[in-house]
Amino acid sequence: MRIDKFLKVARLIKRRTVAKEVAGAGRLQVNGQVAKAGTEVKAGDEVTIRYGRKIVKVRVETLENAAQKGEASSLYTTLEETKVDDE
Repeated sequence: MRIDKFLKVARLIKRRTVAKEVAGAGRLQVNGQVAKAGTEVKAGDEVTIRYGRKIVKVRVETLENAAQKGEASSLYTTLEETKVDDE
């Protein structure tokens, strides 16, 4: 599954277009490599997302084409959340 779709379905990012923008800005990594919006992810991959001053690292648990609000968080496990100071 494409990373932009996974982020939207998992509700880590609200809209797929925003996920594409995040990837285009180089703020998205899959297994430590900078990812494009079309990068494929699979169960077990580690995804790092930089939101402004916060960095979130998650592990992909399962891939679904759609998920209800209550089920979305079961698609991933949060490994780490860190705040970033201004550089």
